[in-house]
Amino acid sequence: MEEASAEEPRFRELTLFGFVERLASSEPVPGGGSASAVTGALGAALVAMVANLSEGRPKYARYGDLHARGAELGRRLADRFLALADEDAAAYGRFAAALKLPRDTDEQRATRSDALAAAARTAAAVPLSCVETCLELVGAAESLAGRSNQNASSDLSVASLLGEAAARGAAQNVLVNLPSIGDARMAEEMSSRVDHLLHDIERLAQLTRETVAAGTLR
Repeated sequence: MEEASAEEPRFRELTLFGFVERLASSEPVPGGGSASAVTGALGAALVAMVANLSEGRPKYARYGDLHARGAELGRRLADRFLALADEDAAAYGRFAAALKLPRDTDEQRATRSDALAAAARTAAAVPLSCVETCLELVGAAESLAGRSNQNASSDLSVASLLGEAAARGAAQNVLVNLPSIGDARMAEEMSSRVDHLLHDIERLAQLTRETVAAGTLR
């Protein structure tokens, strides 16, 4: 979860060096949530790259439709991940604002508690969306493995690794907020959802790397 003020540029508008410098600073944003989302964007960009490097190649002509879809999907997912980096920042902003609410009276404490619970639900929902998007990413990488330009096949392995890392990072941001959402049933459902997503992501990422390592078309 991170906060970005209205005056600050969206993370997509920063240079790579600028983002890294911000990440390394003592500022609370960007942090792990945004870093995970940006990591996912890099993986999605690699998927688009491999698809683009495969389109129009006679050797892979029978996979032409897959390449076209992969190129479009990779770019769309990259855009979604970058949006999630900003959404994660905004979610942190709401949580940080709720923490600063007064708590001198019973009424103020109740208001603050409700605000914290609502902010925590959003702060968990945003990285959960990131984990879900990571499943799309590794699924796209797996679909191209063994069906795309073999000279760029290792980039699909990298995409799968980045997707898996992004998912695990985002999952941590889901789990850390669950104790604060004030709804045990929702917390259990979100935790279970994360577990299932990570299992599917790990399976597809591993399958991608195994297919790439085999070095054959399928």
